[in-house]
Amino acid sequence: MNPERIRELLRQVEAGELTADQAMQALKWAPYEDVGGYARLDVHRRLRTGCPEVVYCESKTAEQVCGIIQRLATHENLVLATRVKPDQAAAIAGLMPHAVHHETARIVEIRVTPRPEPPRDRSILIIAAGTSDLPVAEEAAVTAEALGSRVGRLYDVGVAGLHRFLDAREQVDAATAIIVVAGM
Repeated sequence: MNPERIRELLRQVEAGELTADQAMQALKWAPYEDVGGYARLDVHRRLRTGCPEVVYCESKTAEQVCGIIQRLATHENLVLATRVKPDQAAAIAGLMPHAVHHETARIVEIRVTPRPEPPRDRSILIIAAGTSDLPVAEEAAVTAEALGSRVGRLYDVGVAGLHRFLDAREQVDAATAIIVVAGM
């Protein structure tokens, strides 16, 4: 459950639109929600950590992924599905046509509201050693962007291309955080 939903429940109680018991019923199962006996969604994660639960799709069926995403979307403005296979992406698109499939990253992003403008004073630089590292590097980049960070990319700068890395020293120095992907 996101903070806006809790505030709305409290506003409704304050305005006399809901009783305390009705609000309690709405919050009763808030810590997690069971989906079909195969998943227990952590719908309080954003409240506790600042980030919503992310759906790791690698070993799930398309039906399970869609069931999980459909329930998460009732609680969150943002749903991210990672390690998405093509059949899962197609099933999600059929369920939610506004979903964005980031193919290289193997991520589907479902957003109710537009991405917020990331803060200018914080940036993450994703560095990938080689082209084979792009899926994992893009997974990190798209995830960080979706969660509100400004992201830079520096790709194909591995050991064989050290001069290419050194040419980007200003970009490296300007980053608040760096994620390096090599040997994937």
